Amino acid sequence: MNREILTEREANSYSPLTLAFLGDSVYDTLVREFLLRKANMPVAKLHSAKIKLVCAEFQSKAYDIVSEKLSEHETAILKRGRNATGNTVPKHADAAEYRRATALECLFGYLFLTGKNERVRELFEVIINSNIIENEQIGV
Repeated sequence: MNREILTEREANSYSPLTLAFLGDSVYDTLVREFLLRKANMPVAKLHSAKIKLVCAEFQSKAYDIVSEKLSEHETAILKRGRNATGNTVPKHADAAEYRRATALECLFGYLFLTGKNERVRELFEVIINSNIIENEQIGV
């Protein structure tokens, strides 16, 4: 399947929450790939480890790490995602964590839509190579 790459202008026409909707999937796929390559283990253990890395609390910490590595344009997208207003907050996260997690997902969705897959991978590498992975008990 060929994927149409959007221009920055086209990608900017999507709401931050729509970009986060896609970015959630992009981030989730990267986490799954990371865990699979890191350890060959039963699916139940992979799932438990994945849950720890995709929760709003972890993504909020990842936001801090990634935000230091962004261009001015990427920072604007991150802020746009953070300032988006949604109606729900998960029961295991506070509103600030959830907004920051949404911002990270918004950025990943935007970069994916605009064909910047290498940049998505670079930012994900920054996250997994940071000490926040070591501080989480993910079981791999």
